[in-house]
Amino acid sequence: MTHEPRISLSRRGLLRAGTGLGVAALGLGFGAGAASAAVPTSQRFDLTQPSYDLFRGRSLHDVTVQQGFAYDNVNRRLFVAQRRDGTAETAGDLCITQLDFEGNYLGYMHLTGFGHGVAFGAQGVGTSTYLWTEVEANANGYGKRLARFKFTSGTTLSNTSSALTKYTPVSTATEHTCSIDPVNNRLIVRYHLSDGKHIAVYDLAAAANGDFSSRLADFKQPSLPTLSSTFQGYAAYGQYLYVLTGTSYDASGGVVNSEVTSIDMNTGTIKQGPVLTKAGESLDFREPEGLAIYQTVAGEVRLFLGFASGAAGDRRSNLFYKNALV
Repeated sequence: MTHEPRISLSRRGLLRAGTGLGVAALGLGFGAGAASAAVPTSQRFDLTQPSYDLFRGRSLHDVTVQQGFAYDNVNRRLFVAQRRDGTAETAGDLCITQLDFEGNYLGYMHLTGFGHGVAFGAQGVGTSTYLWTEVEANANGYGKRLARFKFTSGTTLSNTSSALTKYTPVSTATEHTCSIDPVNNRLIVRYHLSDGKHIAVYDLAAAANGDFSSRLADFKQPSLPTLSSTFQGYAAYGQYLYVLTGTSYDASGGVVNSEVTSIDMNTGTIKQGPVLTKAGESLDFREPEGLAIYQTVAGEVRLFLGFASGAAGDRRSNLFYKNALV
């Protein structure tokens, strides 16, 4: 049995379950220019406010650093992605670990030839969880398309499995990754064109049915004036996209440079940040790895920040969250 992340709550909310079974689909060639942005206005997280611990030092199925994580907000489940140990970094072989909200191990899946794992989504449909991930890793180890499939613990899927529903939201893009806004049931797609990274926002149910014809927003990711240009994850809540950047730090050297930035998806411009985060700064080894949104049963929305810790060959998962909205 899973438990709610700790901290007292003050607001009540209801969640809408994701619906629709996917069909194989190709997207239109959007992305050459920005579409009319129509993401409904919302509050945003104040990135200068404190972060709180969910858990620290939890083991995953594999021993490598986590890359990203996602919440199934319908069934209250947590999944963490990491590169499979013993495989080449460019192979795109991933391990997905399921944890409870105390960080206890519940199960895993292996994905062969999928991608890097910097971000993915978890969609609750009834009592099942469907994962949205990149798929068909290119020569650099990043997925060319998106895939949707049911999480089934203890199994292995190849990138050619018939259990996958594959999508190409932007036909001219060479790479796709995604994240889910579970509060507003939207699919956030980060895709690569010749001029760099772009972001598109879709209705989740429509996307699951293979319909990428209507976008709430589509813009080129702005330049991030950060201490480190290393991109480590993204997540969206309402009108705003949140981006995590930074590199690893350990007690013997390095600089604490993990930063979070918010971007208004209606304008494609930076709203706040980059803001230095010191969440988990006491970890002996600390590498920023992933962002995700979760809404508690009582309605509190949280922006989660992930960090890897531990010695090489025994990396651990650490999750922290912000909950101050303005």
